Amino acid sequence: MRNRIIDFHTHSFPDELADRAIKVLVEEGRKKWDVQAYLDGKIDSLLASMDQNGIEKSIVCSIATKPSQFGPIMAWSEKIRSERIIPFPSLHPDDPDAAARVSEIKRAGFKGIKFHPYYQNFSIDDKRLFPLYERICSENLIVLMHTGFDLAFERVRIADPEKIVNIAERFPAFKLVTSHLGAWEDWDNVEKYLAGRKIYMEVSYSLHMLEKDRARRIIMDHPAEYVLFGSDSPWSDQGAGVSLLKALNLGEKRERLILRDNALALLNSG
Repeated sequence: MRNRIIDFHTHSFPDELADRAIKVLVEEGRKKWDVQAYLDGKIDSLLASMDQNGIEKSIVCSIATKPSQFGPIMAWSEKIRSERIIPFPSLHPDDPDAAARVSEIKRAGFKGIKFHPYYQNFSIDDKRLFPLYERICSENLIVLMHTGFDLAFERVRIADPEKIVNIAERFPAFKLVTSHLGAWEDWDNVEKYLAGRKIYMEVSYSLHMLEKDRARRIIMDHPAEYVLFGSDSPWSDQGAGVSLLKALNLGEKRERLILRDNALALLNSG
């Protein structure tokens, strides 16, 4: 399995912006949480981490915090993509051309889109997003959605498991990947509403916060083909994330599915 892992959730920034972005995000996060950055936010540093930790490919997620960022994000995503770096660009739901942006992302050959309800100020089951979700489904794109609470924001329920289920039931073709083991810091409701459903979840920034038995139970209760490895680098260490997953003793088959095979099947489904 070494050198064949796919990390489904990482972040990087253009070199000229990385230092500032990391500084600002750490400062914001530390108002509420003991946040630290394990990398400097640059692609070269991510690639070095991947080499060190046996990771073949990483999904690199951008977040458009305003509509005008779509163009720069697309340009940077085009610049960094390779066999190993798989960018998921972002668009802002308030963009009047949001649906057209989805089709532009598809035409450019990208596999998916990243959304973050807190940074983009929306609730995931808001009806105003339904036409956008319909376009995403018609273009057969993946969505990696921040779900659960966010450590830098007040705990309003805009991305919780009940809303995830609402969306999954309304849009059965929606290739939605929920982050942070279904919903960060809302794992009671993950177990109540989400576990066992055919909805993708990736494990980033969660395994170090949960008791080992509980993390294992959530994963074992979920369909084996619907769990993905993610680190949320640079906000956690990729190697530590792999070690935490392996320490759950999920069995060789399930571990292989999570670390590579499920991600590969999903990426190849479009």
